[in-house]
Amino acid sequence: MPASIGIAGVVQTAEKTSSLFASSTFPISLVDDRGHAIRLDRFASRIVSLSPNITELVFSAGAGDKLVGASRYSDFPDSARSVPDVGDSSSLDLERIIALKPDLVIAWRSGNGRSDIEKLEKLGLTVFAVEATRLEDIPRLLRTIGKLTGTAAQAEPAASAYEEELQQIKRNYGDRRKISVFQLIWHQPLMTVNGEHVISDIINICGGINIFESASSITPVISAENLLEADPHAIISSVPLGPAETGVEALFRRFPHIRAVRGNHLFFVHPDILHRQTVRILQAARTVCAQLESVRSSQEKKRAW
Repeated sequence: MPASIGIAGVVQTAEKTSSLFASSTFPISLVDDRGHAIRLDRFASRIVSLSPNITELVFSAGAGDKLVGASRYSDFPDSARSVPDVGDSSSLDLERIIALKPDLVIAWRSGNGRSDIEKLEKLGLTVFAVEATRLEDIPRLLRTIGKLTGTAAQAEPAASAYEEELQQIKRNYGDRRKISVFQLIWHQPLMTVNGEHVISDIINICGGINIFESASSITPVISAENLLEADPHAIISSVPLGPAETGVEALFRRFPHIRAVRGNHLFFVHPDILHRQTVRILQAARTVCAQLESVRSSQEKKRAW
C-alpha cells in the first residue's frame, strides 16, 4: 500500500464504494425478461417470489429479509422455509399475495402461468419476470435484484464470485473430447431439454453434446425409438435412479444396446441444484463435468486394451 494513501484513505475509498452501491436515482426503470419496462419509485421492501429458484436468488442477492411471501417448496436457504407460502406455479394464492401488499412480485417467466402474471398486474401489482437460459444469466439476475432492492453491495460480490467459478469450470473442461449426453428430467413419459434450457448449457461447458438440443420444445417428450437412434455415450437423470429392479435405472436396462447402458454410464444429479436457476447450479455443473470426465476415462482405458 502506498504510504501516501494510509488507512484513512482506504476507509474513505470503502465508504465511497458503499455509498455508490447504496444510492440510486429514482425512479428505477429496468426491463424484465419479457421485454417489459418496470418502474419503481423506491427500492422494493416487500417482495413476493413466485418460484423457489427466485426465492434463493433473492437471498443470494442480500434481500432475503425483504421477502413477505414465497412460492411453495422454497426451502433454501433454511430461512426461506419461514417465509409465508403463496402457493405454487399451478395454484397461486392470488388473494394471499394481494393481502401481503408487496411492492414487487418477482415471477419466473417460463414457470409461472402468463394468465396469473397478468391477473396480478391487472390488480395493480408490479411484476418483474426473470429467466435464466444460460449460466451467465445468474449473475445478471443477482445484480438486477440488487438494483431493485437496494442490496447491490451484497449482490455484486455474489455475482462476481459466481462468474469467477464459472470461468474456472470453462477453463478446466472447454477443450475436452465431446461426449454425447441424454438428459432425463422425467421418465413417465421420457422428457428431456433442448438447447434453450440452462441444463443444456451445463452439458456444453462440460464438453458434452445434448443429443436433443435441436428439439422445438424446451422440454420435449421423446420416444424410446428416438433415444435408441440417438445412442448417447452418457445418460444423466435428475430423477432418482431408484432400485435396479423398478426404478429409472431398470427402465434404461431395457435398452442394453445404448452405449450409455452398455458402459454403465448412468448418472444422477439432484434436481434442486440442476433445475433451479440459482448460484448452486454451479454445483450441478461441477458434478456433470466430473461424470462426463469419468466416461472419457473409461473410453480411454478401453482404447488402451
